[in-house]
Amino acid sequence: MAKKEIYNIELPNEEGRRSRTSGTTRNSGNSRSGRNGAGTGGHNENHNKKKKMTRSQMRRKKRKRLLIIEVVVLLIVLAFLLVWLKLGKISWDDLKNLRVNKLDKETEQLLEGYTNIALFGVDNRSNGNYDSGNSDSIMICSINNKTKEVKLISVYRDTSLDVDGDRTFRKCNYAYNHGGPQQAIEMLNRNLDLNIQKYVSVDFYALAEAVDALGGVQVDITDDEAYYMNGPAGYIAATAAVTGATPQNVSVGTQTLNGVQAVAYCRIRYTAGGDFGRAERQRTILQAMVNKLGDANLGELNNLINAVFDDIGTNMKLNQIIGMASKMKDYQLVETRGFPYAMKTGKYGSQGDMVVPCTLESNVKELHKDLFGNEEMEVSKEVADISQQIQNFSGYGEGDALDYGY
Repeated sequence: MAKKEIYNIELPNEEGRRSRTSGTTRNSGNSRSGRNGAGTGGHNENHNKKKKMTRSQMRRKKRKRLLIIEVVVLLIVLAFLLVWLKLGKISWDDLKNLRVNKLDKETEQLLEGYTNIALFGVDNRSNGNYDSGNSDSIMICSINNKTKEVKLISVYRDTSLDVDGDRTFRKCNYAYNHGGPQQAIEMLNRNLDLNIQKYVSVDFYALAEAVDALGGVQVDITDDEAYYMNGPAGYIAATAAVTGATPQNVSVGTQTLNGVQAVAYCRIRYTAGGDFGRAERQRTILQAMVNKLGDANLGELNNLINAVFDDIGTNMKLNQIIGMASKMKDYQLVETRGFPYAMKTGKYGSQGDMVVPCTLESNVKELHKDLFGNEEMEVSKEVADISQQIQNFSGYGEGDALDYGY
């Protein structure tokens, strides 16, 4: 007969200690019933024994551990897949070689501490097309990377700027329609001495659906605003026709606007203040949305993502979006302003009414002081030349600026 090992068995004794038996013996036909010979000192077969796990038990335990690990990994994969599917709704663009002016070293160093993103609200009347259309809204979102403070600057769409680098001065919203986001970003960099490399474009649908996903925004509506928003020829009816929603009129006073009403409110330009008032209304809606986002729960944020991600165009990378989204609660919108700060309006032939910066150079210096705390900013040769040429064709200098109340 083959020689077999008898494995050690631990038995609890009366004092709580363990006695151990061991040995090697030949299998002589006796059953392995747990009897261990006379050396057990009075312990009987019925005494509870703590045996080592059998191989089948060990395999079951191992399988259980593996199952738990697999579930955790599966959850991680599902979470990533969820994010990927949501982000997959975005219209991605890859802009290359975005040009910037030659800036002085101090300005370059200061700009490294900020993330500057161009925001475009595109009036294309066609969902999902972000390569053309007049940009009804042009904003610069400047984020302080250290403090997470956010400042929004509305560039008035009728501002006279060098839109394509050939010293042809047009309304700045022409750049997006003429050359898409690339030309629009380069227009901002060229005229304002910025280093913008990222952009986000949205259409009517995005803003309307975002407001609805947040449960609406509270706004105080004036008599004039209600007049232009309501009725069959009003902005609400026109916006509803584009989005496919049912138009609902507003009343005068403070109320909660739905998505269509909020977009209509942003589009008004015929009240006092014209384009200045419209830009201010756009910032009002964004401020109200930011306020609601700060109190939004995960479910509301998920609804927001589902609603707007397929109405967005951007060249931001996946990891950049995820990184910014993870810190969203840390961001704080501290200021919204319109640009230019000092200006005057005038009629210029086929261009119609334009907003003329008085002067561009002094306005750019004020912009960098406001956004980046650069008190001694010196504009680039490019901006200095553009500024002089705008002054030459318009005849407006610093002393000609008017206060329009915005």
